Amino acid sequence: MSIADNIKRLQDRIADACARASRDPAAITLVAVSKQRTVADIVSAVDAGIQHIGENRVEECSAKYAPVEAALPGQLTWHMVGHVQSRKAKQVIQLFDIVQSLDSLRLARRYSRLAGENARPLKVLLEINISGEASKHGFAGYNWYQEPAVKERLWRELGELLELPHLDIRGLMTMAPFQAEECVIRRVFADLANLRAELQSSLGISLPELSMGMTDDFELAIAEGATMIRVGRAIFGGRN
Repeated sequence: MSIADNIKRLQDRIADACARASRDPAAITLVAVSKQRTVADIVSAVDAGIQHIGENRVEECSAKYAPVEAALPGQLTWHMVGHVQSRKAKQVIQLFDIVQSLDSLRLARRYSRLAGENARPLKVLLEINISGEASKHGFAGYNWYQEPAVKERLWRELGELLELPHLDIRGLMTMAPFQAEECVIRRVFADLANLRAELQSSLGISLPELSMGMTDDFELAIAEGATMIRVGRAIFGGRN
């Protein structure tokens, strides 16, 4: 099937998931993750209605950014969704509109300084390691509601982040365990949604975005309150 066909099927699945959860599909931002995809693939996706593109690696995006922007001037919002090494932060500032994977105070300070030098606040989501898996990046958030030390550290780190002058903290992001049972995946997503609610209530801040859910679990994420889903394979097919 073509990319356009895949997107139509995906939009139908999003609509069905929203109907089951009594939610408005317009409240869901679909980010097409174009890792290992060509410029032509991205153009095809945009022609079929995609407005948000996610990339995992700075180098790969750097190679595609100029030709995509030349073909589609001003039509896309670029999301960094992968782990970023501190030394590549300057390129991230130059390429991306939103960083979904802010995972440390050290990187946040660097982003803030670079964003100030560019006179453009950087929109970020805080990546939270809700599942507790050692293989995942993010601020430690496993069992935050039952572990006082975890909660205290999260609140302290967010307090420091809120003081950085050139970051616009828009919400939280996480990834569920791969190939886990549905109840485990839903628990991860529910824990992130509850964490956002608690942070907003206790700190008096607005965190409008919850980025969670990918090709295999986005419907569960929508059921638990996701506002952004990051989908690659269901749009572009399997990677080479």
